Amino acid sequence: MKLSLRSRLLFYGGAVTALVVDQLSKSWVVNTFPAYTPTDFFPWLSPILSFTFVRNTGVAFGLFPQLGEIFKVLVACVIVGIVLFQHSLPQTETWMRLALGLVTGGALGNLVDRLTRGFVVDFLDVNFWPFRNYAVFNAADSAIVVGVAVLLLDSFLMPQEEALADA
Repeated sequence: MKLSLRSRLLFYGGAVTALVVDQLSKSWVVNTFPAYTPTDFFPWLSPILSFTFVRNTGVAFGLFPQLGEIFKVLVACVIVGIVLFQHSLPQTETWMRLALGLVTGGALGNLVDRLTRGFVVDFLDVNFWPFRNYAVFNAADSAIVVGVAVLLLDSFLMPQEEALADA
């Protein structure tokens, strides 16, 4: 199936945007902040968010640091799978295509870190309840979470839209 320009822009535009924002923010953090030291770079933001540069050698939340090499291969396979899958989607699946682009861009951002630095740069440290003790994360993680949330919303709302159209 040949993809329209709009379909390509949604998927690849979302992926590239997530990847660029992620890599630029990580470069800024690595060049600006000392490792493992919470910093209130924007004092007005400190009740909500601090910056804490963390070198994450594990998978999600720093778990299983010994699985870093396996995780590189797994993430690369998932990225290839998503790219291939999105080509099979109908042109009308705009939200799903954008969501998959965000997930792909986020996964690529963290994979680039693993391949070039040997660890993932995490730096967003939430300071408000109930997330005060939440793991430090990055822009790539945020893109993945937003992408998955959009996928979930789309999957719950789409059947209702189809039922209304059939009625």
